[in-house]
Amino acid sequence: MSNLRPIALPFHNGLPDVGMGLGVRALVDELGLAADVVPAVDASQPEVRRTIELDRRLGERVRAAVSAGAFPLVLAGNCNSCLGTVGGVGSAGLGVVWFDAHADFDTPEDNVSGFFDVMALSTLTGSAWQAQRAKVCAEPVSEERVVLAAVRDLEPYQLERIERSRLLLAPRRLEGFGAALAALAASRVYVHLDLDALDVSEGRANEYAAPGGPSLHAYLAAVDAVFDRFEVAAAALTAYDPAADEDGRARTAAGALLARVIERVA
Repeated sequence: MSNLRPIALPFHNGLPDVGMGLGVRALVDELGLAADVVPAVDASQPEVRRTIELDRRLGERVRAAVSAGAFPLVLAGNCNSCLGTVGGVGSAGLGVVWFDAHADFDTPEDNVSGFFDVMALSTLTGSAWQAQRAKVCAEPVSEERVVLAAVRDLEPYQLERIERSRLLLAPRRLEGFGAALAALAASRVYVHLDLDALDVSEGRANEYAAPGGPSLHAYLAAVDAVFDRFEVAAAALTAYDPAADEDGRARTAAGALLARVIERVA
């Protein structure tokens, strides 16, 4: 695995080793990964500032990995780690394949939860938090260069927003995934593996886990399909919370997904 560079971002809402940030530590330890761990920031700073600064630090590490000819494999608590990963590999010509039960496509104007992480994909694609994104990732990724896969757990306003977007959709159990990949005009891609894309019957990744998604077998096959078709510039696994994983099956699934990425990179 000499060409693999694991990078750990063990934070949730910009705070270390809580919630989904704890899952990063658990997976790094279980897999025995010699990960480059992004250091914490001042916890007294506002959440958005903390998160963006952590993403900036992540971006530096991803950029260093690419410069050394290594593949950046990011393990992160939250999905807005995408800003640092994409900023590190560069958004020019980049496509995104985003596996998630949720769209993460809210904007500050329509969001009702107050959860900054549900604006990760909208920030990456330029419709939210543009000044903050620019601190980490100079240019957004256009919507038509994003495949949003396994999405299903949506409020009506969220469904309406993605349906009028230019995102390439392969919802629920990955219906139309092959067609979405074929329509993705990109020379290379970033693969975003939110663990709760997995159907809840296969393991409860976090408190937001939802029914109606793909099996682990289908998820792994979809990852293979991405590697078969594109140059993969970087990958990230996000959103594992050990507190929600009472039977350990989600951790097993996370290990299988990471092992598949490592196998394909090797």
